[in-house]
Amino acid sequence: MTSTIAGMPESRKLLLFSLMALGQFMALMDIQIVASSINDIQAGLAAGPDESSWVQTAYLMAEIVMIPLSGWLSRAFSTRWLFTASAAAFTVTSVACGLAWNIESMIAFRAIQGFVGGAMIPTVFATGFALFEGKRRAMVPAVLGILGALAPTIGPTLGGYITDTWSWHWLFFINILPGIVIVSTIPILGRVDEPDPGLMKHFDFISLILLAMSLGGLEYVLEEGYRWNWMDDETIRGVAWIAGISGIAFIVRTLRSVHPLVDLKALRNPTFALGCLFNFVTGFGIFAAVYVLPLFLARVRGFNAHQIGNAVFIAGVAMVASAPIAANLSRRLDLRIMIAFGLCMFAAGLWMMSFIASEWTGAELFWPQVVRGFAILFCIVPATNMALGSVAPERLKMASALFNTMRNLGGAVGIAAVNTVLNDRLNLHWLRLNEHMTGASATIGGIRQHLIQHGSDATQAGEQAIAMLARLVRREATTLAFADVLWLMAMLFVLALPLVLLVRPVGAPTPAQQVDAH
Repeated sequence: MTSTIAGMPESRKLLLFSLMALGQFMALMDIQIVASSINDIQAGLAAGPDESSWVQTAYLMAEIVMIPLSGWLSRAFSTRWLFTASAAAFTVTSVACGLAWNIESMIAFRAIQGFVGGAMIPTVFATGFALFEGKRRAMVPAVLGILGALAPTIGPTLGGYITDTWSWHWLFFINILPGIVIVSTIPILGRVDEPDPGLMKHFDFISLILLAMSLGGLEYVLEEGYRWNWMDDETIRGVAWIAGISGIAFIVRTLRSVHPLVDLKALRNPTFALGCLFNFVTGFGIFAAVYVLPLFLARVRGFNAHQIGNAVFIAGVAMVASAPIAANLSRRLDLRIMIAFGLCMFAAGLWMMSFIASEWTGAELFWPQVVRGFAILFCIVPATNMALGSVAPERLKMASALFNTMRNLGGAVGIAAVNTVLNDRLNLHWLRLNEHMTGASATIGGIRQHLIQHGSDATQAGEQAIAMLARLVRREATTLAFADVLWLMAMLFVLALPLVLLVRPVGAPTPAQQVDAH
């Protein structure tokens, strides 16, 4: 790759990187852009609630299979043509999703959209590290980190605005214009490496099937498990067994293969392995935090998509503000200090939010979100430099695919953990609050008398008072459950801190590191 881009002008490199980053942003945003519009899609396609949830699940299952596969495909077909084909197919399937005539066609198109779009996510990381040196290379993980965190953050808000303004069909049609721009320019700008068609002779279809069954099954279990009480459900239990057995078989077959689809041997490099682990933890925190805060504002505060967007916007602003600082320090400071600072700040932001109360709105959430938003790139930038800066250039594509897979897996595990803990702690706090309602009769009597004084019928006032008290108890139990979740998330980042001591200093790959990587 390096010899191919040696004479490329800097302006062309920047334009190519920007267009590829746009493609990555589209693929990541489409995960969550449907989140706030599921009810509208459900109504428009005459689907049931269980069926409509697959609009998001199908995309995630397919995308997480493609991400680790993309490294091998970019070697076989070149970055230019893989990215172009991925963007073209993503655009076409976006149109197909917007034109879907029933829920079955929508789910099928969303699965294809997620699969083809997944190739754009890790490819841009490897290309950015190959294109740039010095200051501009330091900005690669910062820019992509911002886009990777902003995409799921603004997705639901943007999706709600689009659906309210036009219709849910435009959630997908907005991909057409940027898709056309990418497809028409990448073939001209994107000659950064040469294809190796000979690799197709060694394509391992069995490994591909095992990979799809393991990662797709795992994503299904994580997405659907909490709804069906995990292993108590026969389907969840069966899929979990299939995913586990397939995963073990895939690992064994891959480690024995001369031409593996996924470079698992890169994990023998301890610096790369720790970078992947930190990326998993960061993915857990980013996706779970992006998921849990809007959920609180919707369930407890009753905010709509626009209000939620205004409330969570500050985290994105803080993250953008931290980008030049994080990029600059990554060239001057020991990466271990950077990631330790990032983990501490992220934990502090979550801990500040764990004091959440049912009366909290955007104002009370301002500083906790500033702290958390500022911390994100101090986790992402050093983890990316640790992982991708410790492998040989010729293994960068495969390493980037594996590295990005860990972040998406962390996000999937994070959202599943949030939903599980929320359900369990909500039930626990509901029971505890009910146990302490021994004086409820007096409280109900006071509410009843207040309702009568304000014109309510005396016979209905008692029932209304009981209903109001029940809503109050549920609201407080829900708030306490969210507080527990945020505290546990903060502790995860605290527990990750000792791992920093295991990291060796990382700079440019040395000959010894390149030998280790092989």
